[in-house]
Amino acid sequence: MPVKMNSLSIKRVALYAGLIAVVVGAVAFALNWLLWGGNMPGYGALLCPGNFMLVYVWHPLFTEEIDFWPKLVLQLSGQFIVVVAFTALLMCLIKRLLSAYRP
Repeated sequence: MPVKMNSLSIKRVALYAGLIAVVVGAVAFALNWLLWGGNMPGYGALLCPGNFMLVYVWHPLFTEEIDFWPKLVLQLSGQFIVVVAFTALLMCLIKRLLSAYRP
């Protein structure tokens, strides 16, 4: 049975997408760190939102010389923020387009 767009809460979907992105990012980071020792295939794509925030938002605010754990927390929080914002924006656009073309 298809799910109607009106029954989906934008906030709920965006938050779930953000949580899933954080879990995927944490697992990818752990695999890259523990098994591959760096240069895991697909690592950059999986953590692209977190790396984007780390380079363009957190780096100008803090120096590069922060410890490992705070940097990991900043990366995963960036992953969450970017994915939640992008998903909410995408859901709003989809709802608007569907409501505009409804007979």
